[in-house]
Amino acid sequence: MTFDFNNKNVLITGGSRGIGRVTAQLFAASGANVIITYKTSREAAEQTLADLKPGNHSSYQLDVTDPAAIEHFFNLYQQKYKTLDVLVNNAAVFLEHRILTASYDSWQQSWDETVKTNLTGPANMCYFASRLMVNQNGGKIINVSSRGAFRGEPDHPAYGASKAGLNAMSQSLAIALAPNNISVHIIAPGFVETEMAAGLLNSAEGEFIKKQSPFGRVAKPEEVARLIAVYASDGLEFTSAGIVDLNGASYLRS
Repeated sequence: MTFDFNNKNVLITGGSRGIGRVTAQLFAASGANVIITYKTSREAAEQTLADLKPGNHSSYQLDVTDPAAIEHFFNLYQQKYKTLDVLVNNAAVFLEHRILTASYDSWQQSWDETVKTNLTGPANMCYFASRLMVNQNGGKIINVSSRGAFRGEPDHPAYGASKAGLNAMSQSLAIALAPNNISVHIIAPGFVETEMAAGLLNSAEGEFIKKQSPFGRVAKPEEVARLIAVYASDGLEFTSAGIVDLNGASYLRS
């Protein structure tokens, strides 16, 4: 599978590790200028940049839970890149907070951080990205959601709720932005072999999680990255607002 993003500017949040890192590599190998953001892992971000194919790539420290930081980031971005062709909202947190065992303070903190990272942050990224895209009469926004938005997350309820909200927000923006030739796509993976899921996948529960899929495994980051690249490609604008499952038939809906 080959892609052509020659000289296009692609912005990926949470681009230093996991799905974001592999997605950055794929876009760079396809000719794009890749811009990644990271929250704390500067060393991982620098390593990701070093591993990319040649291009006008860069990384920025960004806490997507901070609205002022997002505005400042886009001011810096515009000074260097001017245009934005693809935004991939990938940064997320997956915090355990079981309703019957978590303290009230822990419960509040988990909800606050999760919603700010997984929903409000992407919404604010879309706010500024859409303005750049309107100026160039087009662009692609791809939001990474989750199977958890549909099947429920009993040990991580804020995660499931935030991803369900991301789906609804994405579909609303798809309608609002379509007249400006901006399409919004939603990809909903199940478990993926990333650092964020490593604790669960390497625990006693890991084998049970893998067996949820008839393939007997979870998704690889490369599989998610390829689907992101597909929807970032020209010619698929009419799939805007669609939610695409990528969970190995571990959860079915219609």
